[in-house]
Amino acid sequence: MTSTSPPPARLTAAPVPTWQGSGLTAQLLILTGRSVRANFTHVKVVVLSMLQPVFMLLLLSQVFGAIVDRGHLPDGVAYLDFLLPALLVTTGIGPAVASGIGLVRDMDNGAVARLRTLPIHAPLLLFARSFADLLRTTAQLVILVVVAVVFLDADPAGGPLGLLAAVLLTCVVVWAMTWIFLALGAWLRNPEAMQSAGYLVTFPLMFASSAFVPKERLPDWLQVLATVNPLSYAMEANRALALDQPLGGQVWSALGAGVLVATVGSITAVRAFLRPPA
Repeated sequence: MTSTSPPPARLTAAPVPTWQGSGLTAQLLILTGRSVRANFTHVKVVVLSMLQPVFMLLLLSQVFGAIVDRGHLPDGVAYLDFLLPALLVTTGIGPAVASGIGLVRDMDNGAVARLRTLPIHAPLLLFARSFADLLRTTAQLVILVVVAVVFLDADPAGGPLGLLAAVLLTCVVVWAMTWIFLALGAWLRNPEAMQSAGYLVTFPLMFASSAFVPKERLPDWLQVLATVNPLSYAMEANRALALDQPLGGQVWSALGAGVLVATVGSITAVRAFLRPPA
């Protein structure tokens, strides 16, 4: 009697998992680090960008400070102390425009196209750039405050804590404003057009505001523009923080305007960025 052995079991290969890329947080950190290194590659450009707000502070404080009517300023407030909180906000306009121009250049030279061939979440490229540029803006703001206090004897009534709060609020508002220019860059996709659009947006934001004189001293039509200018809310909130004035709802108004701008700008920028090339 012969016994038959059972047929050998068939071996099946285990499925090999497909790599889907790293997590969103890791992608954001890596892309942000790449943008930070790109921002600080050219030392001369970095030095000039850090000195630019200092030159603006020296120029504006000396020119406008010599001609402004002190009766139009809050009681006991020097013009330099009145100007500094607003200049924190206007300083952020330059890096915000540069963020949009940098995006256009990356899209034009193929850097974005190469990155999008990798398994990454494409909108993170925009968020990484915004965070990297915010780091550069923060460095500019710190240098501006140090020069104003140490070398120009700025002495706002709010003291160091008031200035620190104004810097932090400015960072939030500037990050929100960056999305305006990222959206413009993603839609225009042309460096020359982006620079022209940047100037068209920058000057109304800077001068149709309460940055250099109290809003009440502006012409009526300019007061209307300053009222709807989102940066005016940040400037007034900064002054209240730095000059130790009653806050009221100014900080919340500035944060609310920033959230609105960031929401609309980010949605528009992502939609434009994901649009197929023409």
